[in-house]
Amino acid sequence: MAKKKQTPKLTGGPVSRFIQHHYRHFNAASLVDAAKGYVAHLDNGGKMMITLGGAMSTAELGLSLAEMIRQDKVHLITCTGANLEEDVFNLVAHDYYERVPGYRSLTAEDEQALLERHMNRVTDTCIPEGEAMRRMEKAMLEVWTDADKKGERFFPHQFFYKVLLSGKYKKYYQIDPKNSWMLAAAEKNLPIVVPGWEDATLGNMYAAAVMRGDVKNVHTVRTGIEYMTWLADFYTRTATKKSTIGMFQIAGGISGDFPICVVPMLHQDLGRTNVPLWGYFCQISDSTTSYGSYSGAVPNEKITWGKLGVKTPKFIIESDATIVAPLIFAHVLGW
Repeated sequence: MAKKKQTPKLTGGPVSRFIQHHYRHFNAASLVDAAKGYVAHLDNGGKMMITLGGAMSTAELGLSLAEMIRQDKVHLITCTGANLEEDVFNLVAHDYYERVPGYRSLTAEDEQALLERHMNRVTDTCIPEGEAMRRMEKAMLEVWTDADKKGERFFPHQFFYKVLLSGKYKKYYQIDPKNSWMLAAAEKNLPIVVPGWEDATLGNMYAAAVMRGDVKNVHTVRTGIEYMTWLADFYTRTATKKSTIGMFQIAGGISGDFPICVVPMLHQDLGRTNVPLWGYFCQISDSTTSYGSYSGAVPNEKITWGKLGVKTPKFIIESDATIVAPLIFAHVLGW
């Protein structure tokens, strides 16, 4: 539906006012529309789930996401195992990270040299294995084996919360703690869903611990189907026609596809047809729409799957999430 052009009325802090003034067309305008829609959804009593794909934690999204959590602008997070752990890796080993601005010109031999130094590269950023991954492996082994001996079972994020809230590793913090979204989430006891956690570094380490016999019961860490059943119950309890749950999707993959499916599952498989559809949807994506991928599907396709409705506010921003997400969060926060 066409709209008459109007000069934007500027609100909020300097970042918000900047994007409202300069971002008037195309993907830039979609960014502003999505940010305003996010605020409107919360103002109308709604709640918001953020999904994290890609390497957003290594991109240090915690610089803005942590404050979103503290200010109750986020009520649930679904993320990959990599995003769950990499925020904590950065928290305890930031000073050992190395940036490689010229990563596009690295040779295979350059990459081998990084491997031999135990520096695992994520685009332009190298994560130090010893200070980040092995340090957290030690911490997680303590809580895994303790729960295993007691016959207790917890979700992956709950084990992280145990480590963070114990304060035992506080001496290793190398960034301002207020910039860790996982620490902010732990302090709020924010619900997190981590589908496919086994695919992460610590998921691999857990599998190794089971194979070594350090953990006797492979089910000590709850995963997959149990996350979905928990999410189904959470959604049923939380979503109402007056307070729907919105979905703000960063990138694609399992972190987005897994949770959005809870609505058609509730409707079609459990007969809970009174549960409302998602009340807001936004995706930041750089996937090409014509290749048949779920990540590249435009929001309207989700209507056919019973995930979104005709009147659901829908936004897609085809751009770089490391640029877009902090700007939207800044707008939501009034920065």
